Amino acid sequence: ETWYAYFMKRFVAFFVLTLLFLVSAPAPASAQVYTTEKLITIDRGSQMLYAWEGGQIQHQTKVSTGMYLTPTVKGDFKIQRKYALQDMKGTSPYKNIYPSGKYYIKNVPHVMYFYQGYAIHGAFWHHNFGVPASHGCVNVPLASAEWLFNWANVGTRVVVF
Repeated sequence: ETWYAYFMKRFVAFFVLTLLFLVSAPAPASAQVYTTEKLITIDRGSQMLYAWEGGQIQHQTKVSTGMYLTPTVKGDFKIQRKYALQDMKGTSPYKNIYPSGKYYIKNVPHVMYFYQGYAIHGAFWHHNFGVPASHGCVNVPLASAEWLFNWANVGTRVVVF
C-alpha cells in the first residue's frame, strides 16, 4: 500500500466521522430566553406558563391557549394594560359551542393585555388547563391569574412560543 492510498483511507474515514458528528449534533433550542428582569413565557406546545425573575422561575402553571382556528399569537411582547375585572366578547368560529357565532363572558378576572386583543387572564368557565381551549387568549387558573396580576407590571415582557 502506497503512502498516498494509506493517507486517503485515513482522510476519508476522518471526513466521514466528522460529517456524522456534525449531522448528529443537537440543534440549539428555539426558545432560549434569558433575563434578570421579570418575564412571562408561554409555551403553546406544553400549555405551560412560567413567571421568571432574576433568572429563576417564580411561578408556573398549566394554561389553555388558543384552539386550532383561533391560535394564540407567537412573539415577544410587553403587558400593555391591566384590568382587575372585564367583560369579554367576540366572534367565534366554533358554532357547536357558540351557536350564535358570538361569545360574551362577564367579569373575567385579572386581565393583562399583551398584544391587541390577546390577554393573559383568569378562567372560571372551564378547568381543562393543559389543553388549548380559548379564542386566542391565555386562560389561567384563578389562583395563578391573581398571583400573576399582582406580580407583573405594565411593561413586563411576555414571550409566547
